[in-house]
Amino acid sequence: MNLQELNAYAIAGKIDELNLISMEGGIYLLEARMHGAAYPLSDAHGQTFHLRSVEHARELLHSFPHLPFNLVHTSVHDEMCGLGGSTEESLKVPIGCQH
Repeated sequence: MNLQELNAYAIAGKIDELNLISMEGGIYLLEARMHGAAYPLSDAHGQTFHLRSVEHARELLHSFPHLPFNLVHTSVHDEMCGLGGSTEESLKVPIGCQH
């Protein structure tokens, strides 16, 4: 989903929430959730759109309708300790409504 499609779905009220996923290395990915499915934001070339920060995401989405907006941190503790992946849920922190 590109930015224009995301905006159209947001205006139509079809987006349940936006999740900004914090990745290792200071990279953030934005995904829209609709009907339980995740749709990552892509750039003009169809590649995953990388954001620099929460503020970068807010600047990008400043003209969008109000939507629930969350910061999601994936757990890397087990992998760092050599214990393998866990079944624990990622940490999801509401960062307010995006507008």
